[in-house]
Amino acid sequence: MRIRPILAMATAGVVIFAATDSEAQKRVRWKLQSTFGSQVPVLGTSGVEFSKIIGTITDGRFKIKFEEPGALVPALECFDAASKGSVESCWTTPGYHTGKLGKAVSFFTAVPFGPRFGEFQAWKKFGNGDKLRDELYKPYGVMGLDNFCISPETSGWFRKEIPSVEAMKGMKMRFFGLGALVMQKLGVSTQLLAGADIYPALEKGVIDATEFSMPITDIKYGFHQIAKFNYFPGWHQQVSCSEILMNRKAFEALPANYQEVIRTAADAIVTRSIAETEATNPPALNKMQKENGVTVKRWPDAELAKFEAAWNEVVKEESAADPTFKKIADDYLAFRREYKVWGEAQAMNATYLK
Repeated sequence: MRIRPILAMATAGVVIFAATDSEAQKRVRWKLQSTFGSQVPVLGTSGVEFSKIIGTITDGRFKIKFEEPGALVPALECFDAASKGSVESCWTTPGYHTGKLGKAVSFFTAVPFGPRFGEFQAWKKFGNGDKLRDELYKPYGVMGLDNFCISPETSGWFRKEIPSVEAMKGMKMRFFGLGALVMQKLGVSTQLLAGADIYPALEKGVIDATEFSMPITDIKYGFHQIAKFNYFPGWHQQVSCSEILMNRKAFEALPANYQEVIRTAADAIVTRSIAETEATNPPALNKMQKENGVTVKRWPDAELAKFEAAWNEVVKEESAADPTFKKIADDYLAFRREYKVWGEAQAMNATYLK
């Protein structure tokens, strides 16, 4: 006769435990410090969307608050904040961590004369790209997941027409990642500036020219108001993938289902972002030409060859100087050699009609 009360108490205990666990999950709150403003197409808006997806899937039990650039830490200093646990996560890009991790980390964002989206993601997800990133990040107590990928970027914004690569020698230019090493090799003085800092630097003459992103983003920042010549192709970033950078302990402390929600939401944004940028950049580029007086220029093949030759020199020199750079570069290039047979077999011109 005493069994029933005991069972009742045991059952009540389970109910209480379940309720307590549910309440604990409801209290999961993260801060997401973004490098990109919430109004910046794709780069920032995708972070806002990511936060909404997390809240929707978990019925609001897990909330990630999107923070504007500089709200908690300066835009380019989020790596240290995530490492220390000052913030749980950052909406940023690996190429902004070079001051902490060295030049090689930029391989995980974009590579000069590199692949388009499919091949790049193949190396990261099914080659060793993501593994190498995690190996590099782990000693700092952080981890990263690709959060968005975008279309090829522009090669740069200039105040005047550039007749040749040599004409850029001595210029001061905002440039990003591995492409900046190429520009330095060609005699350009480069600076890494966050998006919001570029326009005033260009306006005041602190820099002579800039690259940043793609038409839908660059037009938002207003570079066309100062520099009317926009050069293509974006040889330095044929695809750019950024990341949600997370404090590793904070991520591992999450319930398994919340961890999976983050992974799933990040993958969803990657797919949406590449599609969105492919859809919205053509009309943006047309608008810049027709309404904003922008002259779109394309580097001749002979000039692109000079950029490529400089890139090959950079790979050789940096690999000799930095074992980490060599390790990542060797793995990336080995994957590309394997992929090349398939890539060339499927390659097609835009048209074959005369």
